[in-house]
Amino acid sequence: MNFKGSHFPKAVILMSMRWYIAYPLSYRNVEELLSERGLSVDHATVNRWVVKHSPTLESKFRNTKNVVGKSCKMDETYIKVKGRWVYYYRAVDKEGQTIDFFLSKTRDSKAALSFFQKAITSSGVPSKVNMDKSGANLAGLQHVNRELPDTEQIVIRQVKYLNNMIEQDHRGIKRITGPMLGFKNFMYAEATLVGIELYHMLRKGQNKFKGSLAAWQQFYALAA
Repeated sequence: MNFKGSHFPKAVILMSMRWYIAYPLSYRNVEELLSERGLSVDHATVNRWVVKHSPTLESKFRNTKNVVGKSCKMDETYIKVKGRWVYYYRAVDKEGQTIDFFLSKTRDSKAALSFFQKAITSSGVPSKVNMDKSGANLAGLQHVNRELPDTEQIVIRQVKYLNNMIEQDHRGIKRITGPMLGFKNFMYAEATLVGIELYHMLRKGQNKFKGSLAAWQQFYALAA
């Protein structure tokens, strides 16, 4: 990771980032916590750190991420950006491991297809996908199936109660985003959610090299 040009040590940058993506804090909360430690850091600076470095850390994590299961539970939730709701697609396997996530300005078959393509690129073709009764999600996955050979066709189930696990998993993300009161723009939302998802996966033990390290130790190790 490149911290050149920063007026603050790497340790301060990473600590500030971790506080924000790991706990239900606003940027001004983080600014105050840093002030208590004798560090004068504007909340806007912390924002820039999170947006700049979160994608890099998450990209490094993907190289050490556990292989996820082939049974997928997919659902979308809502995130507020510039005062308007946008759509956040997420999926977990039957063990609750995060498969992938995707933020979209629209909720339609094109957005669902983009999410499935991203998830397949990162985690392989699932054998089974459970989702709600959304026609758009169904159309997106049917498009994926049309591109797959008969031997790799994905079994599609639309049984709402079977998606309790992913709905519960959304809460781990919403608990962090709640105090943020929405995002100023789409790009900042995407980058910040990447950081939040990263820490959520570390907490769930999805790092194959975690050993006995706690989530916070794994986070700092990624930046080493």
